[in-house]
Amino acid sequence: MKSKYILYIIAFMIAGIFSSCKKDFLNLVPTSQISSASIIGDSTLFEDYVINRYMGIKIIDKEGEGTLPGFGRAFEYSMWSSNSDESIYNNDDGSWLIQRGQIAPENLGNAGAFWGRSYRGIRDCNYALNSINSLNISTQHKNYLIGELQFIRAFRYQDLIRNYGGVVLVGNKVYSLTDNLSDSSMFQRSSIKDCIAYTVAQLDSAAQLLPISNDGNIWQLGRATKGAALALKSRLLLYAASPLYNVGTWQDAAAAALAVINLNKYSLQNDYGSLFIDQSMSSPEIIFGRQYTIVARHVCMEIANGPNGYDGWAGNTPLQNLVDAYQMNNGKDITDPTSGYDPQNPYLNRDNRFYTTILYNGATYRNSTIDAFIPGGKDSKDGPSNWNTTKTGYYLRKFMNDNNPIDNPWSSAGQQPWIYMRYAEILLNYAEAQNEAVGPDNSVYQAINQIRQRSSVNQPALPAGLTQAQMRGAIRKERQIELAFEEHRFYDVRRWMIADVTENAPAAGIIITKNTNGTFTYTPKVALDGRSFSTKNYWLPIPRSEILASNNQLKQNSGY
Repeated sequence: MKSKYILYIIAFMIAGIFSSCKKDFLNLVPTSQISSASIIGDSTLFEDYVINRYMGIKIIDKEGEGTLPGFGRAFEYSMWSSNSDESIYNNDDGSWLIQRGQIAPENLGNAGAFWGRSYRGIRDCNYALNSINSLNISTQHKNYLIGELQFIRAFRYQDLIRNYGGVVLVGNKVYSLTDNLSDSSMFQRSSIKDCIAYTVAQLDSAAQLLPISNDGNIWQLGRATKGAALALKSRLLLYAASPLYNVGTWQDAAAAALAVINLNKYSLQNDYGSLFIDQSMSSPEIIFGRQYTIVARHVCMEIANGPNGYDGWAGNTPLQNLVDAYQMNNGKDITDPTSGYDPQNPYLNRDNRFYTTILYNGATYRNSTIDAFIPGGKDSKDGPSNWNTTKTGYYLRKFMNDNNPIDNPWSSAGQQPWIYMRYAEILLNYAEAQNEAVGPDNSVYQAINQIRQRSSVNQPALPAGLTQAQMRGAIRKERQIELAFEEHRFYDVRRWMIADVTENAPAAGIIITKNTNGTFTYTPKVALDGRSFSTKNYWLPIPRSEILASNNQLKQNSGY
């Protein structure tokens, strides 16, 4: 999964273009562009074009500085977790609008880029697919490139579907700005069922064309594989069977996840915490991901999310809502009177994933201790840069690499990976679908317990004899904990149709007061006021600019 090689290829491509310019000063070719004829006429350039689709559409941040490459938001300022009950972004960055249910077609906060970015990516893939037959390359290699393009296009459609529901299926068409707006097919939204069926068919085709592994081929590292296509299919069919979608079957979702499991290629990494900072991206758990490098610059995680006592900006601060979801290390919820939970010592003996996900008062960090208490705590409002103090009482730990600097991080070449799909998600997909299809059989227990009992987590196995409803609750909690901050929770609570509960709960935090005798008092607080969710918020609104550009032919989502 060493996506840095993608960046190297692109760099070599650009260098090659510049070095090959003819010295005909009366017939200059713009060096900022590559012509269509050049791409189609040169198989090497064409492959570089395909590789560049992985980079995605670059989004300039609101200050006009830096870019965000990749399929998702990853961690450029506000993470997607800060649009859910996982965290809030300390300085808004367009996330508070969503938390407060005030999103509108004219103002989408940090969720405004999906529609245009996705369709531009789809158009880019369609252009390549329509041009590939003119290339002088082997059938085998041509099929490989087609598989990649189908996968990338499907990934774009997945992002559209899970945010808007039914969307416009453009097939292999490549529309231009001069196309006639009277062509209603450009703006006709298909049903969710048809959209998922189309995307799944693309993934089935891609899976037949892509290799089982890129291992050992330096020019293919970081690119799509058969497992990536099948994993994305698993996610889509799980969504399709869920209550919000209700257009698929749980049996199909279980079978799709089992197809990935039966590849016998992936396994869980024992060390949960290091999985998210491994620069090599070589873990057997990673199915598809990308690696950020000094070439693909972004705001570094450590300064963007670090505590103010370490010169960090606090960033995406975990909510008490998430903290309370972590069980004790005996496998019991903290609400269970027999769990051993002590509200005066609330961070003792919790699920080990808590300690590798969240920085809390008293946590060891960078050869020091997090002091989020008042008065006088260096990581509280009494510390330096108090405008960067957490509003929740917590800071993010997951993804934070202590080997990367906090102060002036842009001068270093530190790399931070982002995992789009990993094996734990597939096991969770299987467990959920199989439980809904047939109930909590042994295979459901086995899938969940693998995750809970990896050596660095070491949570007890789920108790035997759970009912289907009890297992459903256990699986949902396991997803919340295992996949925290990985852009799943926002979509999970919506597809389960429980967002009217989870997203209407107050954004909870904690005030930690240090007493004169050295003990602490923990007082609940509301970290962000006005949190709200209504039925229309199950889907994002299509940007008003897109509706107007279609001469109002594009149908808006209900309620907007």
